[in-house]
Amino acid sequence: MESLKVKDYMQSRPITFTADMMVQAAVEKFLNSHQLGGPVVDGQGHLIGWISEQDCIAVLLKEAYHCEQVAQVKDVMRKEVLSVGPDTSILSLAEMMMGQKPKIYPVVEEGRLLGVINRHNIMQAIHAQLTTCFVHNTHG
Repeated sequence: MESLKVKDYMQSRPITFTADMMVQAAVEKFLNSHQLGGPVVDGQGHLIGWISEQDCIAVLLKEAYHCEQVAQVKDVMRKEVLSVGPDTSILSLAEMMMGQKPKIYPVVEEGRLLGVINRHNIMQAIHAQLTTCFVHNTHG
């Protein structure tokens, strides 16, 4: 199981956001995807923050009440972001996810975003490993 790596199961083309994007535009991206959160990147593709649907809800309520769009992603994004590297083992990440940690992690190398990995991707990796074990055990 230690040989299973994040880079082999991550989503390499996640939805991303920019700090100067309006929150309303970020909400539209969330509504058109299946991601609950996403990385905020600068012009060079470096991870600078994280925004989630939850982060947007309070802003949406306020903007709907006042019928105006004023908030940008940088106003609501979290700047402290837990991330993993491409060579992180799936097993280690699965153990981290069993606690009260995020359900989706940006995959970063030298500050640059490579993709994201979530619980579904982790389950796919472990399921594939189990299937391989069962095949070898029933034929061996």
